[in-house]
Amino acid sequence: MLTVKLPEELDRHLAPFREKGRDTGFVPTMGALHEGHLSLIRCSLQQDPVTVVSIFVNPTQFNDPEDLKKYPRRTKEDLALLEQVLRADDVVFLPEEKTIYPEPDTRIFDFGLLDKVLEGEFRPGHFNGVAQVVSRLFELVKPVRAYFGLKDFQQLAVIRRMTEILSLPVTLIPCPIIREPDGLAMSSRNLRLGKEEREQAPRIYRTLQAATTLKNNMSVQELEQWVKEKIEEAPRLKVEYFRVVRADTFRPVKDWNEPGPKQGLVAVWAGEVRLIDNVSFEL
Repeated sequence: MLTVKLPEELDRHLAPFREKGRDTGFVPTMGALHEGHLSLIRCSLQQDPVTVVSIFVNPTQFNDPEDLKKYPRRTKEDLALLEQVLRADDVVFLPEEKTIYPEPDTRIFDFGLLDKVLEGEFRPGHFNGVAQVVSRLFELVKPVRAYFGLKDFQQLAVIRRMTEILSLPVTLIPCPIIREPDGLAMSSRNLRLGKEEREQAPRIYRTLQAATTLKNNMSVQELEQWVKEKIEEAPRLKVEYFRVVRADTFRPVKDWNEPGPKQGLVAVWAGEVRLIDNVSFEL
């Protein structure tokens, strides 16, 4: 694999592939890599002649400066891990902040309802920052395909809308959530969990799984309350939200008989670490 920091180096390496019409796959990350990231990379390796993996902790998507400060940074370990999976022609892109933002990015995207609910409600400005960095990375990497995990279900919807707004010629490939053996969704934030929080965190997914079997016995509102109470039986877990929404519009579902795909999304504080997960209610 090749490791580069400058866009010129990236362009120089990818130019021969582009000239021959060979597709570039892209996996944007913020580092602290785990099996979830590797699963995205493997998807690209299967489909694309060359894969680019970026590592950049994006400051514009953190609405809490403390969260940005505490976000795990493990570049040395990440590179060692990537060395084991990437091929000789694949690239690790390690841009500096001045490369991504040579000037302050003042763009404000209009996502309608998408960035006003759930994560958007509790992390104002977060999705605008995501759109800023992903659009800039797409501009630099120029991928044919980009791979995103479904754990960040709402983020993927926002990025999809961003590509439509900017008419970007990239195909977004959603990839399944990768979980620990006990069901906890893999996340770089899991590294920050204390022993007690880590032991209790799998309750989140167990509760979501159970919820999918109860939809015929409870109203949407009753189920949302049940999920909250069930998760919070663990003393170190505090639910910020659990809501069932239309998977395509993110409008709240009020009745199970409403048409359209339904998704349950949750954010939970495990001590001082915020975790998200989601589950489909389509049988």
